Amino acid sequence: MERGLYIAASGMVSEMARQDLISNDLANASTAGYKSDTAVQGSFGELLLRNTQTGETIGPLGEGSRIERQVTDLSAGPIKETGEDLDFAVEGDGYFAVRTGQGVRYTRNGQFTVSGNRQLTDQMGNAVLNQNGQPVTVGADGKVAAGSVGLFAVNNAAKAGDNFFQGTAAGRGTGQVRTGALEGSGADPVRAMTDMIASLRAFESGQKVISTIDSTLQKASNQVGSVG
Repeated sequence: MERGLYIAASGMVSEMARQDLISNDLANASTAGYKSDTAVQGSFGELLLRNTQTGETIGPLGEGSRIERQVTDLSAGPIKETGEDLDFAVEGDGYFAVRTGQGVRYTRNGQFTVSGNRQLTDQMGNAVLNQNGQPVTVGADGKVAAGSVGLFAVNNAAKAGDNFFQGTAAGRGTGQVRTGALEGSGADPVRAMTDMIASLRAFESGQKVISTIDSTLQKASNQVGSVG
């Protein structure tokens, strides 16, 4: 089979994975505490081509691209004042902890609310935990002291879906909890749109390569092969 087809197809698959991450960033451009992702691409390797008659080196031939890893930018986003009593932001390092059906998860999204039993919860109804791992109770005035909300250092934090992270808790985070504010999204919509355009162009280039190779193979089989 024509090697160029595999090389072009691998590049298109890599760009599709990259576009998925960019689309997710765009969808979360206004999500509090969201962290953007980047797909790091690499090569499968190269083949050294030689002239079979003379042994002379012709040069290397790449074997296509692949996604080597996904990198999450964990740097802190800008903090915006909201004035809402149950909005919290982390200034510095640390994560809020919530108890989900899959266990304790961590998040930088401090847009919380109050449940029917006056517990502090996230937007999906998961209980927000204090530093001792217990649910936080909302006062009769509808407020929660910043010091009542747990702030955890998390080793090897990795995305677990729904703006959550999983990892190993390692004591209290070094940052501070700020009331009446939210951390902005780490996604830059302008940069994401620019990256999306570049990725789409790279994808289209792969399509053109495959179309050209397919046309060449068709001529080889239908025209060259019919010469008597």
